[in-house]
Amino acid sequence: MALYHFSLTLLFSLTLLTTPTLSLSEPDPNPIPTVYDLLPKYGLPSGLLPDSVTNFTLSDDGRFVVYLPKPCTIEFDYLVYYETTISGRIGYGSITDLKGIQVKRFFVWFDVDEIKVDLPPNDSIYFKVGFINKKLDIDQFKTVRSCGDDGVSGSCGGSWMSFLQIPGVMNEAEMLITE
Repeated sequence: MALYHFSLTLLFSLTLLTTPTLSLSEPDPNPIPTVYDLLPKYGLPSGLLPDSVTNFTLSDDGRFVVYLPKPCTIEFDYLVYYETTISGRIGYGSITDLKGIQVKRFFVWFDVDEIKVDLPPNDSIYFKVGFINKKLDIDQFKTVRSCGDDGVSGSCGGSWMSFLQIPGVMNEAEMLITE
């Protein structure tokens, strides 16, 4: 009798292991969101990245990688350079360990290390460049913008002072007066 009970238990267990399981839950109606949908879920504006993102990955710990087809620039209050691969760690209201974005100030390109917004959100966004925090109006980052190519090609080298560009004399003079 014990052998018969053991055989039935074994047969039932094997049947459960080899039978495909049926899910009673509905399939997820929302496919994986775009990176532009993801940023606002973390309290960040969707216009932090150019419109040319081709793919992105996001890990459970918040680490992400964003891919662009080619490097590009966008003019905000400052000229911003995006490499083909941008990475960092996203959390609610912040992006830390940021790699792949530089900002131009005068003749020098600086790496942007962190991006943060106030919590609760207000009208400001902060960019950390080295030990300097720059506060800007968040409105300019609410709209996703197209990439431009201002003659800047290749990587800025990953160093905060490695890429110098000599603009036209008139353009630089105008920039110094307005800043």
